[in-house]
Amino acid sequence: MSKDFTTLLQTTTSPLVMGILNVTPDSFSDGGQFDQINSAIEQAELMIQQGADIIDIGGESTRPNAEEVSLEEELSRVIPAIKAIKSKFDVWVSIDTSKAEVMKQAVEAGADIINDVRALTLPGALDVAVQAQVPVCLMHMQGQPKNMQNNPQYDEVVTDVLQYLLERADECTQAGIAKANIIIDPGFGFGKTADNNFKILNQLDAFTASGYPVLAGLSRKTMIGHATGQDVENRVYGSVAGALICAQKGADIIRVHDVQATVDALAVLEHTQRA
Repeated sequence: MSKDFTTLLQTTTSPLVMGILNVTPDSFSDGGQFDQINSAIEQAELMIQQGADIIDIGGESTRPNAEEVSLEEELSRVIPAIKAIKSKFDVWVSIDTSKAEVMKQAVEAGADIINDVRALTLPGALDVAVQAQVPVCLMHMQGQPKNMQNNPQYDEVVTDVLQYLLERADECTQAGIAKANIIIDPGFGFGKTADNNFKILNQLDAFTASGYPVLAGLSRKTMIGHATGQDVENRVYGSVAGALICAQKGADIIRVHDVQATVDALAVLEHTQRA
């Protein structure tokens, strides 16, 4: 069934919070913590109680140097989690995948959004998204997870990334995806240096001015560690600061590990803006 993403966005004046649920053994921050179905359900419930609007379920790590996961393995990780969460909770669920068959089965299992770090470029992905008629998030990535941090190069990173996303969005609309169902994501940390990432953050309003909703995901990433000197487990405060900057620059969705801290910070920002 087609989901009305525009209506979801209009339910709040604050950005939507997307809680990260990696049902993987090797994700960079929380790998192995939620790869059993019961622990995944408990974590989803906790994030919903803390204020998450969307639960983003991923079965393949896309951290730097990550190895690819087989189709069968990815399906075995994400489909049971989607079915269980949708049966227990009234919450939007996104499937974080690039594989067409995973997208197809995930939507059939109840996923409401396709979140693709490869912007629907793998074989069959665009066709599946057109058929599914659910919101899709198109992310920019230079290279692939195995090699994306091997000396990424841009003429001008903000212009290059935005142009790529707008071109992909045009291709998607021409293929039959409604413009209202397209979200863009500049892809913090995906084939970008720390300087690249902070330039994008500083000019995120160029993306939010594009006419498309913007998803921003910088939670616990290396750019936060670069700024703070903290390891992954101690990047909550830096991540929340980044989330607030994204919100101030017009991001529509903030993708985070630490839901409660982010929700509280956004509430303070919202009250300040209303005053």
